[in-house]
Amino acid sequence: MRAVPALSKVILSFFLVSFCSCSGSQNRDERGNSVNIPLETYIKVNRKLVEKEQEKIKQYVEDNQLDMHATGTGLWYRIDEPGTGDFIQKGQIVTLDYKIKLLDGTLCYDSEELGPKEFLVGRGGVESGLEEGILMLKNGGRALFIMPPHLAHGLIGDDEKIPSRAIIIYEVEVVDVKFH
Repeated sequence: MRAVPALSKVILSFFLVSFCSCSGSQNRDERGNSVNIPLETYIKVNRKLVEKEQEKIKQYVEDNQLDMHATGTGLWYRIDEPGTGDFIQKGQIVTLDYKIKLLDGTLCYDSEELGPKEFLVGRGGVESGLEEGILMLKNGGRALFIMPPHLAHGLIGDDEKIPSRAIIIYEVEVVDVKFH
């Protein structure tokens, strides 16, 4: 199992070398020589990262015997209570009680400590996985979302409690829905 961490280090090193170049649009090696990395290489590496993240999520779902579904974007979800009324739509203001955890169970954030989260659906400013998942709910709805990094906090995390490339678990309850 040592190959996985080694592969992660190689991939991370590849991204750092590729993206941290200070010379405009050209990449350079440590000697300053120009390095041309084809776009197809970036795409292959990204696909491999996404595949590995989905494997981790699938294993977590199986290990914890969760009845979950996946969307085409890679968001995993379980609707515990759909709620009442109409489905939430873009342009509405949603207020949520929530818990955000890492796959290992570490609690990162919750509404008990920080207060409810309120946001305008479709405007951004929250995880894209949350934007996608919330559209499956109605007022009073409860759900569990598992978000791969590309739908959560990406390659860098949030510089606080969510590390880089972290898969996060979002437990949500819709407390209020109103029109903007």
